[in-house]
Amino acid sequence: MKITRICLLEVNKNEEIDHLNDLMRTWCSAIRYSFNRLVEGEKSGDVIKIVQQKFGLNKRYSEDAVLHAQAVILSQIELLPTRIEGVQGKIQKTIQKIEDYQTGKKWPKKVPVEICLAGLKARLDKLLEKESVLLTHREQGTIPTVIFGGKKNFYDRLDNKISLKEWKELRANTLYSRGDKSKKGNLNTRMVLDETENQFYIEVANPLLKNEGKKNSPRLRFRVHIPDKYFVEIINIVMPNVVGKTPTGKPMEEYQVYSIEIKRRGKKYYVHMTYDLETFGSELKWSEKITSDIVAGIDVNIDKITVTILTKQGCFLESRTFYCHEMEYVKSNRRTNVAGETAKEIIDYLLQWNVGAFVLEDLKFKQDHDTVKRFNRLVHSFAKNKLQNALISKGTKFGFKIKKVNPAYTSVIGRFKYTKMYGLSVHEAASFVIGRRGLDFEEKIPKELINHLRSLVKPMLIHILGSMEESREKSINGKQRRKFIAMMLKNIDDFKENHSWKLWNVIHKTLLIKNQVLQLKEV
Repeated sequence: MKITRICLLEVNKNEEIDHLNDLMRTWCSAIRYSFNRLVEGEKSGDVIKIVQQKFGLNKRYSEDAVLHAQAVILSQIELLPTRIEGVQGKIQKTIQKIEDYQTGKKWPKKVPVEICLAGLKARLDKLLEKESVLLTHREQGTIPTVIFGGKKNFYDRLDNKISLKEWKELRANTLYSRGDKSKKGNLNTRMVLDETENQFYIEVANPLLKNEGKKNSPRLRFRVHIPDKYFVEIINIVMPNVVGKTPTGKPMEEYQVYSIEIKRRGKKYYVHMTYDLETFGSELKWSEKITSDIVAGIDVNIDKITVTILTKQGCFLESRTFYCHEMEYVKSNRRTNVAGETAKEIIDYLLQWNVGAFVLEDLKFKQDHDTVKRFNRLVHSFAKNKLQNALISKGTKFGFKIKKVNPAYTSVIGRFKYTKMYGLSVHEAASFVIGRRGLDFEEKIPKELINHLRSLVKPMLIHILGSMEESREKSINGKQRRKFIAMMLKNIDDFKENHSWKLWNVIHKTLLIKNQVLQLKEV
């Protein structure tokens, strides 16, 4: 498993830090140059040679710059369908809002309806323009515009919110070097342990200072502060393993591969060290079976994680909620820390129960959010992804088997089937359903719910169809509503022929529970 440890570079105001800044600026310029040449259609091998000559970098740095540019292009190609889908989702939500305000179904709380509609229409025009641009890129096989240094910073520079010097520093704040097993783990940026001082140093090859006739580049040397909890781990990565002896009796040393990325943020320099960490657990494919006797289902939300322990027969044992309210409002770096601390607490709890595997939701990331910033922040999957990644990282490290399942209707099934049965909250019941789904149990619909669908829901839907006004039926929203209600009626009648999720969808749309009593919901 790949893992990245972040350390702090101890920098003094000396000549060497100026040389490091020059090297970072040159390498970032090489990335931008490589990106533009690759977009124009030049071959990567030719670009590497040009970069080496034009920027005075060694072959390794030049290859890394071109590989970095290729990664940017590849990521843009892979993200294009997701971006199109997200914009189209936002367009549909905006159109729906406009129709709701025009028909009087909804009223804005803070501004007059005319101002609200004008703002929504302006948003719709912008989204339609963005959709057209993205669709053109897909048809022509091109990629959207990439701004090195950040889009927000670019517009801040246009508005003179940041200076030209600050903008240039934002575009020249990275230096990367990939690892190489045959070059003591890394050729250009190498971690070195001074055993007398028990102190790590990083040595950075700087080809910009190389004199003519010299083969090797001079190296810049900086102290590195490594957190105590990672110190021994990094020693095991950096120090060589003796695997034998040469015919002359010299020890044969083998090094582990590690990549180094130096990033400057403000006046601080951080070293991102990435390497393979030995793990004892693994992620299971959807077709692989869980064989552990004790299993945990985990429901991840932005402010809490609910864990339910169950047997491999699908029987409930215990449920517990771990709160992480800071994830709702803190910045990205703090979110990472909170996610790691929460994951550690959960793993300790699972170890107490002797859990062998746990099940998570397979989250999909869609950017089809609403127009309310606070709502977008709460429902955005980025924070959930950090929590899940922390759980997966620590879980595989401690030997757990991990399985991801489709999250469809887990909350609905838990609410209507298990909250009353076991006295659970909705999130606890959802985590129980997630665990059972990981064990391949099918959630059948209780007879009580089927009877309610036939005796209460079906007559209500028929009544709604019969009472719709003619003008309402002819509107776009009215046609969609009639079609949706007809689909629900068909799913009720044909529930034995279809997948149970179709009927769970009808239950979700038409029923709610108050004080453990089923009630009809407005459709």
